[in-house]
Amino acid sequence: MADMRFVLRRIRLRPRMLRDVSVTDTRTAILGTEISCPIGIAPTAFHCLAWPDGEMSTARAAETLNVCYVASTYSTCSVEEIVTAAPDGFRWFQLYIYRDRKLSEQLVRRVEALGFKALVLTVDVPYTGKRRSDIRNNGHCGPDNYGVPANTLDPSISWRDIHWLRSLTRLPIIIKGILTKEDAELAVEHGVQGIVVSNHGGRQLDGELATIDALSEIVDAVQGRIEVYIDGGIRTGSDVLKALALGAKCVFIGRPIVWGLAYKGEEGVRGVLQILTDEFRLSMALSGCRNISEINRNLVQFSRL
Repeated sequence: MADMRFVLRRIRLRPRMLRDVSVTDTRTAILGTEISCPIGIAPTAFHCLAWPDGEMSTARAAETLNVCYVASTYSTCSVEEIVTAAPDGFRWFQLYIYRDRKLSEQLVRRVEALGFKALVLTVDVPYTGKRRSDIRNNGHCGPDNYGVPANTLDPSISWRDIHWLRSLTRLPIIIKGILTKEDAELAVEHGVQGIVVSNHGGRQLDGELATIDALSEIVDAVQGRIEVYIDGGIRTGSDVLKALALGAKCVFIGRPIVWGLAYKGEEGVRGVLQILTDEFRLSMALSGCRNISEINRNLVQFSRL
């Protein structure tokens, strides 16, 4: 998180003037579906710990603002409850591959039948990292592992499993947890439709890249053949603008959504999303960008300080 904030501060904007920004349009599309702005909700677990209605409130907020909500495998509401709460919402489903492949297969078929629009395969947890903050907060106790039953996730997962997953479903597959151009190129070769540049909120491998540092090389590697998204440490509208200028199609936010949920449920989540959207629109206008297509690398440079 500290690295992400440091790098984002080093990225400077190069605003253009006299561009007639009386009308600005934040709409874009991901995997062919239009969303109101390039800000989505990253998969985070256990929303009922923050608010009684949990993920149902999150889903309703996302539906109201027409943004993408990625439901976590470890949601505290069922996927059926999420769909019932927000029947017209645009949803993807985050998937882990279990040692019991039948369980993963059943989940895939279940969410596809419910109208989820993509699978977000999280690949950076063959084992759970040592999360010291969770240990300090007594979040690592009992027979399970941070809420995940012990020995359920499959550490043998490999690129071969992408073919297996593609054989189960017609849903697009997005890989979450890519940080290098080498893996980005392999993702393209294995026929996925998108990448989320992610380091799991910095909680898995200490000392790995901040996602904003990894973004450019991944965008350059895929050359527009698949869509690239980013999460981790996005906190302001200008952060969103910088990420898009470096080639991200959409950003996803995790912790702030849970903060909004803890504050005031659905209304709190809407508030977080609205603040970021309004800041992003203002940053666009002040930089001379009237729509998403006008955001490009000419808008940013890295500070020497």
